[in-house]
Amino acid sequence: PEPLPDPTGTLTAESIAHVVAFLLPDNAIVVDEAISSAEPLGRHLLRAAPHDFLPVTGGSIGQGMPVAVGAAVACPDRAVIAMEADGSAMYTLQALWTMARERLNVVTIVYNNRRYQILDVEMQRTGANGFGPAANTMIDIGHPDIDFVKLSEGLGVPATRATTVGALATQLADALRRPGPRLIEAVL
Repeated sequence: PEPLPDPTGTLTAESIAHVVAFLLPDNAIVVDEAISSAEPLGRHLLRAAPHDFLPVTGGSIGQGMPVAVGAAVACPDRAVIAMEADGSAMYTLQALWTMARERLNVVTIVYNNRRYQILDVEMQRTGANGFGPAANTMIDIGHPDIDFVKLSEGLGVPATRATTVGALATQLADALRRPGPRLIEAVL
């Protein structure tokens, strides 16, 4: 993969995908439920170490972390990286408890943009001009802000928060070196 971008740069779907592809170990399993942030992931993974890729299926929501659990149980000798959208994570967050209980080698990266952003994408696809004020508040999941670090730790999985490219790279490299589960909240 290409060298990492400026380590002080803010996180975007593009920069997160770049970091993951750059640090991906050989024979890893990547579970993709990044939803509206997933497009750059596919491009960057084309240049990553050989790996298996388990994408989101159809219009499901909340499958990413349970699929990562299954992959880690089936292949305990391989690193599993779950790329998880914040809204989707809220559907099956309890999978973190299973990861902790079973000491599964899963690194979960939560793209925290505080919004069901896929609904913005779907609205644009219809040709509509967006949501009205009431509907807009329903897809905003930032009031109150969800603290994925605390939620993860409460379920037994060590967690950190990254807001820059450098922080994400450091945290992901550290997580891949240690056995057991880990969660990184990537704030966009």
